[in-house]
Amino acid sequence: DVPRMFRIEPVESPCGQLNSHEMTTPATVYTLADEVATIEMDRPDSLNALSLQLVTELRNAVKKAVDDGARAAILKGRGRAFCSGGDLREMRSMWEREGRIEAFLEEPLRALHDLIASIREAPIPFIAAVNGVCAGAGTNLALACDIVIAADNAAFSEGFVKIGLSPDCGGTYFLPRIVGEKLAAELLMTGDEIDAARAERIGLVNYVVPSDELDTRAAKLAQKLASRPAGSLARIKRMLNDSGGNSLREQLDLEHECQLESGRSADFKEGVAAFMEKRKPVFLSRD
Repeated sequence: DVPRMFRIEPVESPCGQLNSHEMTTPATVYTLADEVATIEMDRPDSLNALSLQLVTELRNAVKKAVDDGARAAILKGRGRAFCSGGDLREMRSMWEREGRIEAFLEEPLRALHDLIASIREAPIPFIAAVNGVCAGAGTNLALACDIVIAADNAAFSEGFVKIGLSPDCGGTYFLPRIVGEKLAAELLMTGDEIDAARAERIGLVNYVVPSDELDTRAAKLAQKLASRPAGSLARIKRMLNDSGGNSLREQLDLEHECQLESGRSADFKEGVAAFMEKRKPVFLSRD
């Protein structure tokens, strides 16, 4: 398929925070090719800091990927960073305009949390392709994705504590589940930066690749996921999301329910037929 590239047009926020320049300059690039959506944050001058506009566009792009029938999605950042976290300049501007330092942490943060939830709830796998700086909310945005590939120049930090804030964007949810409570406490309480090698050792990322291979490796993995049965992947994501709050019996019941759904799917019939005919299966169903 010929790649289709779109700018996710900025929309007026209910908070009314976007200035005239931001309203005319999209902050994301969305591409759809071979049933893989690529969502690229495009604020390289600010290290892809999460302005309200960028967050709004990312939420729209996640919805567009699902609505377009993408079978996998890649989230990446343009320039020398994946994402440097919240936009402190915008935060200061809102403080000065509204007279309340916490203004940015109300509706804008709620919008950011809605973005995190939309990635987790999307029925397609998301791959974070992380290069360079990945800090604060940017780290947790990456962790919201199902798989994280890091370039060897990537550096991760939960730096909230260094500016007197507490973690947000799911950091206290994702980190204990990924690296364990003790390492999560270290990362969150010190705010120290860790390099890609340590991130891989502690399981924060799936694997590390040379920086000049990041896009290629992410695209290759996305194509592999896109070739898998979409319904099975959606059910796997649902089960993983629910597993943290379920008892063993509840999880077994959920697995049973999902397996029955899979067993009724056209993709299961195709999988069995391909096995019997000694060929590769071609999964086309969305069920």
